[in-house]
Amino acid sequence: MDEDIPLLVIVDGANVVGSVPDGWWRDRRGAAERLRDRLAANGVPGLADGAEIVLVVEGAARGVEPVPGVRVEAAPGSGDDHIVELVQRAAGRAVLVVTADRELRHRVTQRGAQVTGPRSVRG
Repeated sequence: MDEDIPLLVIVDGANVVGSVPDGWWRDRRGAAERLRDRLAANGVPGLADGAEIVLVVEGAARGVEPVPGVRVEAAPGSGDDHIVELVQRAAGRAVLVVTADRELRHRVTQRGAQVTGPRSVRG
């Protein structure tokens, strides 16, 4: 892997937002925006600065806008399928996927990505 290319961090927005029962279901888009803002402000704790962060949103969270430091991708269908596609497109690059979804973790590790859980970005 090319060490000059920054780490790609793909965040499963629905899974991370849903990992804490804080009322997110009343405003899915607002919850995704709060996660995006937290990622923009704090990055991923424990990782060197310079990682490229991609927040994948789906369903009612579509329409969340990107901000400096966080690219937002609205999945046209399944968020999990879109994350797998992003991992495949990044072949040869170091990729970290943030999710607790067991099936998704399996799918992306088969394609060379590393995984970590929602706590790594929830603060």
